[in-house]
Amino acid sequence: MSRYTALLRRLGNQRWFATLGRLLTPLDRRLYRLTGGRWSVVGRHALPSLLITTTGRKSGLPRTQPLLYATDGDGYVVVGSNWGQPSHPAWSANLIAQPNARVTLGEREFGVRATLTTGAERDRLWAVVQRIWPGYAAYAERAEGREIRIFRLTPDS
Repeated sequence: MSRYTALLRRLGNQRWFATLGRLLTPLDRRLYRLTGGRWSVVGRHALPSLLITTTGRKSGLPRTQPLLYATDGDGYVVVGSNWGQPSHPAWSANLIAQPNARVTLGEREFGVRATLTTGAERDRLWAVVQRIWPGYAAYAERAEGREIRIFRLTPDS
């Protein structure tokens, strides 16, 4: 693990870091697209990130969000932490309404089907994603009783 990644992981549970992250999300989305995923706000290869494009449940328009991810077998795991805010992120509600989405991973783009995890599967994946981003534990504490959503993304065949 690089020093930069270690620093990010140490700072990730700080409230000010979450605020900064929310402010930098639009920049991260643009930077990821412009560089084909080679660069992002969190740094080149510092943390695994992808872009997910969901269909807006109200607007019907595509909505793209940069997210950290973990791999799980042939799928990907993403977390609806919303930086520890009391409400779920909009993209997670979009996935519940329409589970078919698009993922951009580096220069590859492909379709996925999202499944909201529950029970033992959610608990198992929660441990997996916390190894990638320990800050999720702090976000869960700040989420005011909201259970953070965890999705498994299965690539289309």
